[in-house]
Amino acid sequence: MVTSVTNLSRSGLSDWIIQRVSAVLLAAYTLCILGNLLMNPDLDYQSWRALFDSNVMRVFSLITLAALCAHAWIGMWIVSTDYMTSLQFGKAATFIRLIFQVGIVLIVAVYLIWGIQIFWGN
Repeated sequence: MVTSVTNLSRSGLSDWIIQRVSAVLLAAYTLCILGNLLMNPDLDYQSWRALFDSNVMRVFSLITLAALCAHAWIGMWIVSTDYMTSLQFGKAATFIRLIFQVGIVLIVAVYLIWGIQIFWGN
C-alpha cells in the first residue's frame, strides 16, 4: 500500500485531492488579482495597499499561500520518489532523495513563514 505524504494512514487519494483543490484556489487567487488589476488600470500604491490591508484579502492570501506550499510539497515529493531512484543514482538514491526532500521542506517552510510575515506583519 502506498502511503500519503500528508497523512501516513491514508492512500494517495488525499494527496491527489489536495493537489486539485490547491490548484483551484491558486487559479481563483490569480483571477482575483488579475481582475483587480484590470478593473483599476490607474492603480497606485495606496490602492494596492488598501486591497491587502483588508482582512478578507489577507485571509484569502494566507489560504492561497498555504495551498501553494501544500501543492509544491506534494508535487516535489512525487517527483523525488518517482525520478530519484536507484536506477539513476544507485545505492545513494535514498540519501539523495532524503537531502532533496529536506531541502524542499526547508524552502517551503521559509516561504510560508515569510509570506505570513508579509501579509500579517506591519
